[in-house]
Order: sequence, then structure tokens, then C-alpha cells
Amino acid sequence: MRRTVLVAVVLASLALIVGIVAWQHADPGPAARAPVARIPAGATLLETSHYRVHSTATPDQTRQVADAAESLHAAYMALFADEVRAAARPLTLVLYADREEFQRNNRSRPWAEAYYLRPACYAYYGGGKENPHHWMLHEAVHQLNTEVAGWRLPAWANEGVAGYLGASWLEDGVLTPGRSDPDTYPIWWLSRMKLTGSLQADVAAARFIPLRDLLEGRGPGIDRHVNLYYLHYWGLTHFLFHYENGRYAAAYKQLLAHGASTPDFERMIGPLGDIEEAWYAYMLDAIATMQAYEAENGIER
Repeated sequence: MRRTVLVAVVLASLALIVGIVAWQHADPGPAARAPVARIPAGATLLETSHYRVHSTATPDQTRQVADAAESLHAAYMALFADEVRAAARPLTLVLYADREEFQRNNRSRPWAEAYYLRPACYAYYGGGKENPHHWMLHEAVHQLNTEVAGWRLPAWANEGVAGYLGASWLEDGVLTPGRSDPDTYPIWWLSRMKLTGSLQADVAAARFIPLRDLLEGRGPGIDRHVNLYYLHYWGLTHFLFHYENGRYAAAYKQLLAHGASTPDFERMIGPLGDIEEAWYAYMLDAIATMQAYEAENGIER
């Protein structure tokens, strides 16, 4: 009887081992496979030092966006030189010829002008007076945050860095972080933010989102207040990089590398009440600067 039991145990153990080996080598199934970019039919491919650009736009437009992405990559790596190391593999961009084609293929929110869905950024070549590649640059920052830096950030930080760099001035192939281009989103909405100078009144009227609410993802629904949120995201990051000649810049970079939690914000940046007041005043100055620029250049939004 004991010999029979021993043989049964041995056979059962062998069956378990075989099952484990088979499971480890089995097809992981669609859910576990690496995500694949959705490439438009007829798209051309342009390869650069750090990107593979699949495009239905013209060759000149595709080259413009690719060059802008490379300038963004260089600026990003320089800005976060102490926190981030360059990836070995090229990143994927998908560029549509125009807004209509993008919208037909949009797999993000209905109001999105671009989006990042791993492993690719999807955007279109902008026309008119606006910066033609700022939508792609914004999403390319999300891609860098995720696939190169390896960060998992809350919305305020992830969108803040993307808005900050995506809306920065690009001239002669060089992107200058923090020098905002007035023909980019969300900057072109800044003059219509309508802050009154009373922080409490603006919070009560949902014109200003309290700092703690922004950090913790609370506040009015974003689908009804998209521009308000993106102005806050951009403004807080710009403040943290440039207030008082970069007083918080080094700490902010470290905060991003740590995940940008609220407790870490208070520990590394400062008390929320004090930061909120300084940031609110900073936004008032930014609005005034934008309004003066638009008045001098005859711009009506």
C-alpha cells in the first residue's frame, strides 16, 4: 500500500512539473502580448535617430514633425539628465495628414486632438497659424515619461510636463523649455482664464482648482472643464520650474522621479497653502503677459 501511494505521489508530482513547464511555454494569449501600433493604410515610414514615424502627411510635413520630435527628445534628455537615461529602441509616432483623418481613427476621448496609446503617439499635422506639430510633441512627452523615464505619474504631473514641453518655443531646430509658444495649446486659452485676483472667489466659482484637489485628482469634471484643467497642469509645472529663477526646479525633478505623490510634494516642495498662493499669483502674471502680447499683436481669441 505504501509503495502504491509513493508511486502515485511521484506521478502526480511529475504531472504537476510537466504542467508548469507547458504553461510557461504556452502562447500567452492576446491580453498578455505586447501592444502593437495601429498604422494607417498607405502610411510612409521615416526613421530618425530616436523615432519611427508612420505618416499619411506629405514628406515635408512628416520631416517637420520628425525634426520637432528629435528636438523635443534632446530637450527632454537635457532637462532630466540626472533622472533619465536614453532608451535603446526607437519610439513610434503615427502622423495623420489632417484633423479629419485623425478623428476618423481616434481611439481616445472625442475631444482629443492627439493621444498616446502605448506603444505609439497619434496626432495630425496642424494647419493655419497654429504650431503644426505641438499636438504630437505633447503626446511624445507622455511617451518619454512612460517608455524612457519609466515614470508612473498622476495626471497633474504627467499632463503638466507634457503641456510645458509641448507648448515650448521651437526655433531653428532647438526647443527652449519654458519659453511658451502662444500658438500652442493650452497657451492660447490663457488670456481667457478670467481669474479675478481673489483666490477664494475664483475657487468658489470653479475658475481656479485648489492645489490639493489638482494633486489628488479631485475637482470639477474634466470633460466639462478640459481647458481649465490643462491650463492648471501647464501652469503648475511652469511655476515649479521657473518661479523665483527656478527655486523649486531641482526638487520638482526629484519629485517626478519619485512618483509625484501629495505627501512627497509637501515634503520636497513645501506646504500646500503657501505654494498655492504663490502659484495663483504666478498665474495672474502669466495671464496679464498673454493679454498684453495679444493686444500688441492684434490677436483676438
